[in-house]
Amino acid sequence: LERQQVPASFFIPAVSALLHPEMVKQIQSASAADHEIGVHGWIHERLPVVNDEKEEQRLLDQSIEALTRLAGKRPVGYRAPSWKFSGWTMGQVKAAGFLYDSSLMASDDAYELLLDGAPTGVVELPIERILDDFPYFGGNADGSNPSLDDVYEVFQAEFDVAYEEGGLYLLTMHPHLMGHRSRAAMLERLVAYIKRKPGVWFATHEQ
Repeated sequence: LERQQVPASFFIPAVSALLHPEMVKQIQSASAADHEIGVHGWIHERLPVVNDEKEEQRLLDQSIEALTRLAGKRPVGYRAPSWKFSGWTMGQVKAAGFLYDSSLMASDDAYELLLDGAPTGVVELPIERILDDFPYFGGNADGSNPSLDDVYEVFQAEFDVAYEEGGLYLLTMHPHLMGHRSRAAMLERLVAYIKRKPGVWFATHEQ
């Protein structure tokens, strides 16, 4: 990202940031691209399993407080751990004043979320498993994972259609998966390909 000078949004479980506080500062100082820090739960808890409104609220409040302190700015975006909402999550996201959520899959492009049929003012920047590294690389590296060329071909093809439509293209990358040398090189190859297309806007979720 630094070499290509493109920005990214980093969704960090608060406990990860507390255990490694230098990580947030490294992200913020790594590039002139102005990366964003977003909320990704307290300790990557699965909210439907927590199944407790007050406990979920406590974990969200703690997460916002910790990341605000470490990043020096209150996060404006939320991504639910494992992309899983409970019955209370949307109400709490709205009440927290988040600008956007990025956990749901109801469209290929941005849309406004509803709560009990009413507009929330929260924009959904939808994710999709086809543009997530986990389905491809989440298993053991035992030869059963698809080849880098196969994954690149899917990522490029998805971009090409999004580009034709003038739409949103949103990758989800995990540092312990895409962070390996060969995969990082594949990701940079993809970024370089995208940069050759006129009119592409590389942006954080907040932007």
